Amino acid sequence: MPKVKLKDGRAVLVRRFEMGDKESLVDMYASLSDEALRWAMPPYTREIIERWLSNIQNLIVLVAVYDGKIVGHAQILKYAHARRKGTGDLIIYLHQDFHNVGLGTAMLRKLVEVAAAEGMHRLGLHVIADSERAVHLYEKLGFQKEGIMQASYLGEDGKYRDEVVMGLLLP
Repeated sequence: MPKVKLKDGRAVLVRRFEMGDKESLVDMYASLSDEALRWAMPPYTREIIERWLSNIQNLIVLVAVYDGKIVGHAQILKYAHARRKGTGDLIIYLHQDFHNVGLGTAMLRKLVEVAAAEGMHRLGLHVIADSERAVHLYEKLGFQKEGIMQASYLGEDGKYRDEVVMGLLLP
C-alpha cells in the first residue's frame, strides 16, 4: 500500500488494522492532548479499545503509521442487525502532531473506499457543531448534514453543545 504524502512533506502509511497493532493504538490514545480530545468522548482506555476490538468482525479499521507508531485511527462500526445491513457509524482520531496536514482527509477517503468495496450502503457520524474543521472535512468528502441534536454534548467548559448528524450514501 503506498504511503500518503502530507502537506508538510511527511509520508504516512494508511492501512488496515492488524491485531498486532493493539499496543501501538493504546499508546496513541494515551498520548493524545486535551485539545485533540476536545470534541471527543474520552476516556479511550485499554479496556475500551479491547471492547472495540472484541467486535472486530463488525468493524472496518484503518490506522495511519508514521515512524513505526500509530498516529491515526479511523473505523466504521457496521450494524449487525438485518434491518441495518450495509450501514455503519464512523469515528476518526488523529494524534495532535498530525492535525491540519491532510491525514484526516486521506484516512477518510480510504475508509469510504474500503466501505464501498465491502458493499456498504450508508455511513453515518455525529460531530460537535463547534468543530467547524471536522464538519468541513466531512462535507468535503460528500457527507450531508441530516439533522441537529440540540444541546446533546457537554463540553469541558460545562456548556452544552449541539451535535450535527451527518450521512453519506455509498454508490
